[in-house]
Amino acid sequence: MFDSVRKHRKILQFALLLFIVPSFALFGISSYSEFMDKETDLVKVNGNPITLQEVDMAAKRQAERVGGNAQIAQSLPFRQAILNELLQQRILGFAVNDLRLQVSKKELVSSLQKIPQIRALYREDGTFDDARFKQLLGNNGMNEEQFYAGQSFELKIAQLVNSVARTELANPKLAGIVSSLYETERQVQALQFNAKDYSSKVNPSADELKAFYEANAKLFEQPEYLDVEYIVLKADPKEDPKVFSEKADLFANMTYDQSDSLKPAADKLKLSIQTQKGVTRSGATGVSKDHPLANPKVVQALYGDEARNNKRNIEAVQISPGVFVSARVVTLHPAQVLPFAQVSSEVKRQVIQRAAEKLAIEAANEKLASLEKDPKNASGFASPVWISRNKPGNLLGPSLDQVMTVSPDKLPALVSVSNPGVGMTIYRIDQVRQPSNSDPKILKAQAGQIQALAAQSEFAGFMSYWRNSADVKVINPLKAPSNSSGS
Repeated sequence: MFDSVRKHRKILQFALLLFIVPSFALFGISSYSEFMDKETDLVKVNGNPITLQEVDMAAKRQAERVGGNAQIAQSLPFRQAILNELLQQRILGFAVNDLRLQVSKKELVSSLQKIPQIRALYREDGTFDDARFKQLLGNNGMNEEQFYAGQSFELKIAQLVNSVARTELANPKLAGIVSSLYETERQVQALQFNAKDYSSKVNPSADELKAFYEANAKLFEQPEYLDVEYIVLKADPKEDPKVFSEKADLFANMTYDQSDSLKPAADKLKLSIQTQKGVTRSGATGVSKDHPLANPKVVQALYGDEARNNKRNIEAVQISPGVFVSARVVTLHPAQVLPFAQVSSEVKRQVIQRAAEKLAIEAANEKLASLEKDPKNASGFASPVWISRNKPGNLLGPSLDQVMTVSPDKLPALVSVSNPGVGMTIYRIDQVRQPSNSDPKILKAQAGQIQALAAQSEFAGFMSYWRNSADVKVINPLKAPSNSSGS
């Protein structure tokens, strides 16, 4: 039924990663079979409900994974995405059960040995620390039966994906048509009207500059930024992993429980409190990409309400294996419009640029009107070049699209393309031809892209089939929590 996706197994597996929130992950996920029957039903799959409480719990867990920002978990779009993921998960679960897929003990053992947290439980002599394993599961509200069932379920999902991706249906005719369109070459000449060539004709008055500044104050606003202090806990390679795990727990608990200061945790674990000024929503400037305050999760947490407005410690964030960070806002510098005197040169630059661009566009339109009366006049144009979608030269975006969509039946032809912030360009298309030689690598890549699109389309059809088979019914719409704006 789904013959066109054998070579696109990775695409489908990636799609599943987007669709599925695994019910049996090692940390913090409850049993797949625990339904909250007393809660409001949102959607039913084969008669089994997905409830509001399940969505709330999953949203909270996912928010913690992306930085611990509780506000995200209250966002209606975020919660809707979680509900969609849970729905996809249930549909796939129904398909797995309906098809009676099985997983062998050998497959299950092999899968478990690939989990880093499981591998870490093996001692140097090769024996498995069963006591630590059970403790780890217990700390996360799971028992061995639930954990093994979860891993088995995920392997069955993989079986399902592989069964969909077993065969391939090539479409050489379609690939040939698309490749031909991409290889078709057109001879093009360009005539540019750049704003910079007209800037000398613009001389704004002081009143015009002041008026522009007042009308466009947001353009001259300095965004808010934070002065921050932070502490970092790093694992010592020589340290017993269990000892470090205890330190990490202490680090997380102290920074959370004593959230008005980093000092207690720093003193207890002998860590230095470091500072960083000027942390914007994009992170700290001038630091390396592995710096704690260049980490998106850390920055996102610092701009959460509790940290930004109430000066609370952010929850500990693991920014890399064996490295945990907590931070707090020392000073919040609100966004402010910079005074005119401080930005006057930038105001003048922008006023001149906009006026010069307007003059360039006016000149281009006048020239275009003249050329349309005399299409064979190539005066002022640059030397002709051959371009195609495969070899666009310096033509990009709208310029390439407009040049390549001109009908070859009416040549020479003229098109004008506005380049915001630059000016306008007039293109003259004189000839069309097919190249004598084709690049096999390009043809192969294009055929692959076409097949990938077909694979995605058929996978969507696969999910639609099982959605119908599982008798999915929407019971109640998901709404924003009463204490949230939903944004």
